[in-house]
Parts: sequence; structure tokens; C-alpha cells
Amino acid sequence: MDKPIGYWLKHLDDLLESSMEQALSGTSRREWQLLNAAALGDTGPLPFEGVEEATAGLTAKGWLADGRLTDSGRAAHARIAEQVGGFRRQATEGVSPEEYQATVGVLRRMAANLDHWPGSPDGTGEAQVAKVVLP
Repeated sequence: MDKPIGYWLKHLDDLLESSMEQALSGTSRREWQLLNAAALGDTGPLPFEGVEEATAGLTAKGWLADGRLTDSGRAAHARIAEQVGGFRRQATEGVSPEEYQATVGVLRRMAANLDHWPGSPDGTGEAQVAKVVLP
């Protein structure tokens, strides 16, 4: 019997998390998201928790100073972006862009269907959409 969608979502999430750790080589996922946002010039509020810790981590590594990337931060971003690109290619191998977009669309609609449900994570039932850098 095929496993239900919840199994595959959880299994994929576990694989993405553990594999992403390897791709980031010692940088946390939140640090990568902040590093990538800084490299892309995203100056707006970041839609994830842990920004302060990520900022402290990047600052301690010398990659961020006064909210801006340092030269070593730009070099680190380029190196890690290459690794993340390889990770993304591996994760989506054999999946067409159309299949990927269709899957994301289905998952987005399913999440929207349940966002109004009384047991939604924030307790209000309002959609919680975060801009996430895909691992």
C-alpha cells in the first residue's frame, strides 16, 4: 500500500533538513537564509524566527557587519550558493519544472484549506505564508 501524503511530506522534510545541513557545511539554515537575503539586497523584515541568532552567528564568523555583508561574507555566500545549487539539483533530479510547480501549487492549496481550521498553528486560522529559500 502506498503511504499517505503526510508520510511523504515528513520524510522529505527530514531528508531536506539533514541533507541541507551537509550542503551548508557548518552554517545553519537560518544563517544561510539571512546570508542569502543580505547578498540579494533584501532589506525588508525576514519572515522567519531566529533572525537575531543568525545575525549573531554571521557576525561572529565575520560575514556580516552593521547589517551588510563583508568581503568574506560575499565569498562565503558564493561558495555556499554553489553547494546549495548542487543540493537543489539533486533534490529535484527527474522532476520537470512543471511537475515541481504543480506539486508546490497543490501543497499551497492544501495548506490554505487547513489554515482556517480551528487548530491552525497560530490559533487564528489565518494563512501563515513565509518566503523561504528552498533548500
